[in-house]
Amino acid sequence: MITVLITAFREAGTIGRALDAFLRQIPPDAKILVVCPDGETTAVIQQYAAQHPQIRHIPDPGKGKPAALNIGLQAAQGEIVVFSDGDVYVGKDALAALLAPLADPQIGAVTGQPVSLSPRSTRLGYWSHLLVSAAHQTRLKRDEAGAFLLCSGYLFAVRKRLLTAGRGGGETAREDDVTRPKTTPRRPAPTPIPEDALAEDAVISHLIAQQGYRIRYAPKAKVYVKYPDSYGDWLRQKVRSAGGYAQDYVQNSPHRMRSAGLEARHGTVFALTFAQSPRELWWTLLLFLARLHLWLLVFWQVKVRKRPLPELWQRVESTK
Repeated sequence: MITVLITAFREAGTIGRALDAFLRQIPPDAKILVVCPDGETTAVIQQYAAQHPQIRHIPDPGKGKPAALNIGLQAAQGEIVVFSDGDVYVGKDALAALLAPLADPQIGAVTGQPVSLSPRSTRLGYWSHLLVSAAHQTRLKRDEAGAFLLCSGYLFAVRKRLLTAGRGGGETAREDDVTRPKTTPRRPAPTPIPEDALAEDAVISHLIAQQGYRIRYAPKAKVYVKYPDSYGDWLRQKVRSAGGYAQDYVQNSPHRMRSAGLEARHGTVFALTFAQSPRELWWTLLLFLARLHLWLLVFWQVKVRKRPLPELWQRVESTK
């Protein structure tokens, strides 16, 4: 049995599409939990729940996405939890592709592939295609090498017990522990997701890896995403998500995949060769400046000013 856990906020116009995409492919005994605080989106969810008993709305006190995820995890049933958002939708057969690697008991989580719905013919749309393509290539290479990789918050699946074990109690012994590599150190299971985490997908990824489990990439598990179409919205979204990598939860982890330095060293050549026209090459050069602007803002807002989650988590209207 699996639980699909969706978080949504003021997404009445997109939550139906997200639910329909999952309803077409979930197993008969699966549950879909939607954690949502606003009345308009809740009304749509309740309409779906009246027709589909697998769907359940869970009230959200409005304390941020990490808190909403913790509430959903408490209500989740089954061994596997699939995480997604109310403003995206999964592709055909995405769920089967996402769950397949979890047949291996050494796998703790699996991430899907975000695909941009934004037009490549605009500057911000081009940036979205470049960045998701770069992330795709990075995950492919790291997955093939057996290296640590980050889950995408738009679509990923996790063994529930790796996130919900009691505080300080460690994991309960299970049959699949016998098959884990003897060289893998046993670590106490984590407490729930920190409620001030800016990038909960990164925090979860590090928690999984720190317990000795591998994260796999399922590129056929596609999730379709509309990205920001203005520079202001792009910055609002990226400062929050990139800022999560400057928090101690991630910075103090021995597993690293993303930082300003790593981005510059490993992403520059790919970005320059991704362009297919002089205009796209110009947009790529502008993206370099935008990423510099972004990481400077992250340093100032997160490391120097230490702004809290409620101030940094701003709604991005153009992605809805």
